[in-house]
Amino acid sequence: MKSASRLAGILKNSEKELLAEWLQEQRAAVTNRGDLLKESDLREQSRAFLTAVQEATQKGGVEDVDGPAWADVKTQLAELSRARSLAGFSPSETAIFVFSLKQPLFSRLRTELKSNPEALADEMWSATVLLDKLGLYTTEAYQKSRESVIERQQTELLELSTPVVELWDDIVALPLVGTLDSQRTQIVMETLLQKIVQTGASIAIIDITGVPTVDTLVAQHLLKTVAATRLMGADCIISGIRPQIAQTIVHLGVNLGEVTTKATLADAFQVALKRTGASIARAAGDKAPGAERA
Repeated sequence: MKSASRLAGILKNSEKELLAEWLQEQRAAVTNRGDLLKESDLREQSRAFLTAVQEATQKGGVEDVDGPAWADVKTQLAELSRARSLAGFSPSETAIFVFSLKQPLFSRLRTELKSNPEALADEMWSATVLLDKLGLYTTEAYQKSRESVIERQQTELLELSTPVVELWDDIVALPLVGTLDSQRTQIVMETLLQKIVQTGASIAIIDITGVPTVDTLVAQHLLKTVAATRLMGADCIISGIRPQIAQTIVHLGVNLGEVTTKATLADAFQVALKRTGASIARAAGDKAPGAERA
């Protein structure tokens, strides 16, 4: 604790000088992003961090940064890393917040302990190890924050890529585009079931025209979605069965015998209308699709 108490004392007694020199180092760094962070915010973050480090070294020493004494310091770094990752800082631009403290701290140590080379060497080594650990923690916190953002964006994109539309009274449709995997299947299933509950639909059409390939796993996912739909009291029709997909399903031996399938969404919609007892009457004078103009 001898070296720890020395470092804590230097941090406490020279806090104002350290803060001023540290801010100067951060401004002069090539990674400084004044366009993304206000000067007042930088000063406040630096002041709060320096105070927290000083208190942590006094209470828990410098050896165990995972101890309870360092909880506040790590919380500050985690929040700072998250805020800077969202603001557009790079990992190195974020980590320099901690590493730039080395130079002013080392200078202060040399001034305070110039008459005691052995103590100076011990203190500088302790300070180096401490700031390296905190800098690595900052990088890890930044990475976790970015991964969290990416995961949330992926989930939002999956939700956007699985829109359920109400085609008619009692009829909803789910057009699928892209590959079906386990994660997306779960979102597809939840989205479709929620729509069935909201609308009270009795028929759900799953259109796979935009699904590039159907393998055993995709077919199983489709069957699970059909089964879940039926448990909610709605019938299910799969449309978009192209010739290539039909051949693949047959070769895979997937049993879709109990599931109504159609080649196009229009065909599936016609079947759904008949099952609900609805019909669409053509207005007088309207021509059938493809009819020649007079």
